[in-house]
This record gives sequence, C-alpha cells and structure tokens, in this order.
Amino acid sequence: MLDQPLNSLGLPKPPSETRVVVAMSGGVDSSVAAAVLKDEGYDVVGVTLQLYDHGASLAKKNACCAGRDIHDARRVAETMGFPHYVLDYENTFREAVIEEFADTYLAGATPVPCIRCNEQIKFKDLLATAKELDADCMATGHYIQRKMGLAGPELHMAADANRDQSYFLFSTKPEQLTYLRFPLGHLASKAETRALALHYGLPTSDKPDSQDICFVPNGDYASVIEKLRPGAADSGEIVDLDGNVLGKHHGVIHYTIGQRKGLSIGGLGNPVYVVRLDPASRRVVVGPKEALATRVIPVREINWLGNAQFDTQAEWHMQVKVRSTRAPRPAVIRPLSATEAEVELLDPEDGVSAGQACVFYASEGSRIFGGGWIWHGR
Repeated sequence: MLDQPLNSLGLPKPPSETRVVVAMSGGVDSSVAAAVLKDEGYDVVGVTLQLYDHGASLAKKNACCAGRDIHDARRVAETMGFPHYVLDYENTFREAVIEEFADTYLAGATPVPCIRCNEQIKFKDLLATAKELDADCMATGHYIQRKMGLAGPELHMAADANRDQSYFLFSTKPEQLTYLRFPLGHLASKAETRALALHYGLPTSDKPDSQDICFVPNGDYASVIEKLRPGAADSGEIVDLDGNVLGKHHGVIHYTIGQRKGLSIGGLGNPVYVVRLDPASRRVVVGPKEALATRVIPVREINWLGNAQFDTQAEWHMQVKVRSTRAPRPAVIRPLSATEAEVELLDPEDGVSAGQACVFYASEGSRIFGGGWIWHGR
C-alpha cells in the first residue's frame, strides 16, 4: 500500500476501489462534485438529508434540501449511474439547528444556522454515516480547499473569492478534515461549475442558487421564531443610548444589530441604527452610526486549525472575518484559554453582533486557522 500512488483524492487506492459518499443537496454544486468523482472512476454513493417536513417544503423556492431538491439529487444519481439514499434527519436537525436558531434570536443575538448545520449534522452525523457505509472519504460541493501541509491537511479559501464558503466551515475539526474532500474548491468561477454540469448533462445545470435558509420561507425569520416560541414578538420600547423612549416596536426578534430601516421612528434629524438589543426588558436601543463601531470582540467555542497549540502564544496577528459578506481585516487575537479569546480589530467594524462567527485567516495566503463565536455584544 505504501508503494501505491495516490489518487486524485490523496488516497493510496485506484479510484475504482475508493468509495466516496457525496453529500447531495440537490443543487448544482453538489451535483457536479458527485458527477466529477463518478467520471474519474470512483465508487460514488450519493446521500441527501431530509431535514424538515417534506410536504411543506415542496412549495418553496430558493432554499436547499427542500422536497424538489431531494428529487433533483435522485435524478442526478440516475443520470450518472450511482446509488442514492435519503436519510431522515428531521428530529436531529430540529434539535441541533432550528431550536438553537430560535433561542439565539430570543437572546438578542444573530445566529448563523448554516454553520451549525455543517458542524452538527453534515460533518458529524452524516460523516459518521459515511464511515458506516465503508466510505474512504466524504465529499461535498462547498467552495473551499483542503491542502496537505507539513503537519497534515489544512483548510484554505476557495480559488474563487466570490464563492468562498470558509466563513461557514471554520468549525471543521482536524479529524473531520482528514476525512473530507471538496472537489470544487479549486474552480475559478461558478460559470465553470455550470459548464461541467452541462457537460455531464445534469438536470440541475440551470438550477438557481439557493438564497434562503432552508427552514425560513422567504427570509421571514420572525414568523418562524414566533411559531416556535409563542409570545416571542411581544411589543416593547425603542430607546436611545440614554434610555429615552423614542417609540414602540412589535418584538425584539424583528431587529438586528446595524439595522436602519423599519424602525418607525421619525423626527430625529440624523439617521439612527440598532446598536443593542435587550430581550430581558424588551428594549431596542438605537443610536448614531458611530455607536456601531466595535474594536474589541470576545470570542468563545474556538475551533483551532493551526499547527501550534492556540493558547501557547500570547497573541496571534491574523486577518479575521466577523460577517460572511465582509472581507477579512487585520486583527490581533489574544487567547484567554484554549477555546476563548479577545479579538482586537486594527480598524473598528460596524454592526458586530453576538451569535455571528469570527473566523481566523492567515495574514498572508489562503489558509484558515479556525475561529469561534462572538458571544456578547456591546
């Protein structure tokens, strides 16, 4: 085995003897990942997770893992000639992702359920299932790269910065990274992915990208939370930084840090933004834009992907990303323990919110060093 050359997945086996479980959402990305591996001769097994009520999802558009997406994943498997299975993870998904989503919002934070889904479902339970199927590795359609370094596999940003999904995958554990593969991470653009889908004649080749969180129809977070937690939309006061009452609101869950529109308070002269949420008193605190600026961020539940132990160094000079839509920026990370740190941004960032992730990147290059969760706001 030691003399066997490595295949394209870095394993010492011929592709035909290498079983790969591919996590298939029914979208074009995971479809192409599966098709490429099948075309290369791998023993591909497609698996799609049913994460919530199948019937209710059939009428939804622009969301992943809906009923029609399960159907599309099956059609791709039939087209390429590999087996496909659907696993019912509804209960696990509800407990690990949806319930926490609701509780995080009720606590005045802004959750990122897609990260928790990758962490708790796809890269934990599904990965365990892949091993039970005697797979040598598991592949996904995420735009991120796995590269071999001197100390083992490393996580790197996708070649296409516009498609990079590293923010949503920072909590991937080193042992999971050993088993995971990302066949699309090296592609230069989404157009290249769609060209491959056309080349293989996949039924998902012209399917639009998913836009919504899969269990939140039309992006209406508040209605989902109110359904899960009756009374969550109780009214309260909108106040300024000094506690002066400026108006009324219809539930803290309707607001996020940095929000300007929809406050329904006028006559103040200058624009105001949501700078803090206080669920206990049901208050929404607003202030001028400069009140949003944050320089020091507390982070916990850190997943570290560096070679040296995280807390053996007084500080790390890196780039960090505190929102998925913003570019990494220079910061100093000061460990407080193996899983907690204080992150100081060299330039303040607006709209930093508890519940979001703070992801660590190399000062130079594409490597991801993990990250953690912002655990309280201002």
